[in-house]
Formats: sequence, structure tokens, C-alpha cells
Amino acid sequence: MLIDELRKELFELQDMKYRDFQGKLIPSVALDTVIGVRTPELRKMAKRLLKEENVQEFLDDLPHKFFDENQLHAFIISEMKDYQRCMEEVCRFLPYVDNWATCDQMSPKVFKKHRKELSEKIKEWIGSDKTYTVRFGVGMLMEHFLDEDFDPVYPEMAAKIRSEEYYINMMTAWYFATALAKQYEAVLPYIEGCRLDNWTHDKAIQKAVESRRITAEQKEYLRTLKVKSR
Repeated sequence: MLIDELRKELFELQDMKYRDFQGKLIPSVALDTVIGVRTPELRKMAKRLLKEENVQEFLDDLPHKFFDENQLHAFIISEMKDYQRCMEEVCRFLPYVDNWATCDQMSPKVFKKHRKELSEKIKEWIGSDKTYTVRFGVGMLMEHFLDEDFDPVYPEMAAKIRSEEYYINMMTAWYFATALAKQYEAVLPYIEGCRLDNWTHDKAIQKAVESRRITAEQKEYLRTLKVKSR
């Protein structure tokens, strides 16, 4: 079966030092589910598998047993050129995503050509009760809607998120820090008006201040807006 063949191949590519390193970076994933295959190898496998007729067998084998299989799944989806098929596979896979790495590394290239449809899906994802589905939605807002397709409706969507989940709040903070770098005047009122929860507010400012894309004057002003400094 394809699944057994792929698993054998993954273990042949195993790097134990890399596995231990990954285990420290992704505490939400049990170490015994991490094989330790480096990302470039997984990406090469994904491109090859996408061309094979039986790739669907692997995509249908959910939930996967190993973290590396989830990573491989994310990379296969990211390479799909048919938008409809890609979106169907994303929506089917998202409920099984259980860590920030798989969530953040799943970035379908075809989404760039279908941003109007994508924006509607993002609304659904942000309203989900699943941590990494929400995180993925915010990540897609950050990746696709902070440049020529920016609209004030998007930071408004992100600002309404309220969660106790660290991985959601961190992504929201990252979104607003990046938004400040790219759309400073439009997004600054969300910080001045304390539109985010306190932790996300201060984390967004911290990350913005660390950015090279924010001017020294902007950084100085942002520091005065920290909740903890009031």
C-alpha cells in the first residue's frame, strides 16, 4: 500500500538530531510521533507525489500517525494548481492539523489567483472552534490581504477574535505587527483604541517594534501604547 511505502521512505530519511530539535520547537506534538525528516526532503516528496495517480490514497488517510506525514500532506496541498480541489483538501485537512508548524507551512500557491473566493473562506475559518483552523485563517489574511488587496474589513475581522488559545493570539499579534509595517495609518487606530485583548495588544506592539519595516519614530510612539506601560 502507498501509506506503508511512504512511511518506509520517511523513516529512511530520518535525522534523529533534527527530530529532537523539532520536538523542542513544537511542544504540542508528542516526540514519538516525530520521525525527523527535514523540510526540503518533504517538499521534494510532495512535488513527486502530487504527480502520482494514487496520491489521494495518502490524502484520504486521516488522521495521520506521524507529524511528518501531516507536514507532507500540507506541502502536497500547497502545490495543487486546481483551486477547487485545493480548497476542498484544505477544508478536509484543517480539522486534523494539531500544531503551529503544519498550520503555518500550509500555504497554497493557487490562493494568490483566487483571493475573492479565499476571503469568504477566511471568514468561516476565523469563526471556527478549532485552534489551528482559526490560526490558518488569520495567517491567510496576513499573507494575502495586506498589500494591493487590503481593505479595512480585514483587520476588523482579526480584531474581533477573542480566544484563550496561545497559538491563536500569537498569530493575531503577528498579523497586526505585519499590518502596522504594511498599512500603518489604517491599522494604527486598532492599537490606539485598544481593540485587541491586552496580551495580544502588547505582543503585537512588541513584534512591530522588533520589525525593520517600522520606523524609529513609529516604534517610539508604539511603545507608549503598551497596556503594561499605562
